Amino acid sequence: MNKTLDESVKLVEGILEKIKSYDDRDILFCPPFISLYKISELIKDKNVKLGGQNLYLEEKGAYTGEISGKMLKSVGCDYVILGHSERRNYFSEPDEFIRKKILRAKEDGLIPILCLGEKLEEREKGITEEVILNQISTCLKDVPINDAHELVVAYEPVWAIGTGKNATPEQAEEVHIFLRELLGNICSNNIKEELRIIYGGSVNPGNASSLLSQPNIDGALVGGASLKVDDFISIIEST
Repeated sequence: MNKTLDESVKLVEGILEKIKSYDDRDILFCPPFISLYKISELIKDKNVKLGGQNLYLEEKGAYTGEISGKMLKSVGCDYVILGHSERRNYFSEPDEFIRKKILRAKEDGLIPILCLGEKLEEREKGITEEVILNQISTCLKDVPINDAHELVVAYEPVWAIGTGKNATPEQAEEVHIFLRELLGNICSNNIKEELRIIYGGSVNPGNASSLLSQPNIDGALVGGASLKVDDFISIIEST
């Protein structure tokens, strides 16, 4: 929940001024809902995609304050972030609820970015893999994934979000390897290598290269650093 409409426009214009024509990587903006339409106009004909930060699991109806997948599509979104740790923690969204949102997103032609990860106490107890197994098994139960481009998975250790801490490249890579094997079992071994698994958790210009150089880390879900033009550009260039 950052940036007014004018501030969002200024940020995106600043990024677009410095951005190069990257054909070998994908760049995605997920601004607040109020800025989606305006930013969709700014990035028209640019090598940049647009996504929503959330959606509700129904197509329409008496759900004041919510937004539907069709609404996101109507303003140019291709992606939507679902299951972010802040949605889980502050708004008590359980895995089964997130699963229904994923199904709705797919039905509406959006690519879900499924976020998952462990809390600090769970990592300290040594149950990171158990937590992630439970999350992904429920969130993707009976969700058809027939192509590697139908889903993005974002590993975001909750203890590293907005704290300035981040998993070491080796810690992140270990979880990404585990996730890729899980996805091979859930989806298909044929597509598991192509499925995009990205890392989120205090990614910044100082650590982006070391994280993104890991074989199984396919990109970054950038938080605070995406609010600063030069920081975000630096992360893009390090991929």
